[in-house]
Amino acid sequence: MGDPRPSHLDENGRARMVDVTAKAETERVAETSGRVKMADATREILFRGVAEKGDVLAVASIAGIQAAKRTGELIPLCHPLPLTDVRVDFHETQDGVGITAVARTVGRTGVEMEALTAVSVAALTIYDMLKAVDRGMEIQDIRLERKAGGKSGTWQRG
Repeated sequence: MGDPRPSHLDENGRARMVDVTAKAETERVAETSGRVKMADATREILFRGVAEKGDVLAVASIAGIQAAKRTGELIPLCHPLPLTDVRVDFHETQDGVGITAVARTVGRTGVEMEALTAVSVAALTIYDMLKAVDRGMEIQDIRLERKAGGKSGTWQRG
């Protein structure tokens, strides 16, 4: 059954990083999604590429990639990982912009947090660059869609 303590606590109840030394190195991948809901006029500015602050989607993509690379610094007890690939993509939706991120590594722990961080920071960047136009934007539905690799194998939403 294993140790009943939460994995991020040591025998004295203190926070610790999980020891993954004994885990096998495998290819790990995580796909995540999120969205930014916005007014129609804001969506048009975004996808026409005419925002006053510049190419919002290009900046948001770079921000998401950089954030994924720094996840171990941002999330307490999260392992810093040597990412082999991070992609952040955008698509127009009826009420704003959809965001997807994929993170990959070969390692001993998964990349779900890196992919979730990429989507989150990309969404925050979109908000930051368009807030002068639409302060009512909403960041929504940030979630894991699929993960593969490691002992637990593949998981897919739905």
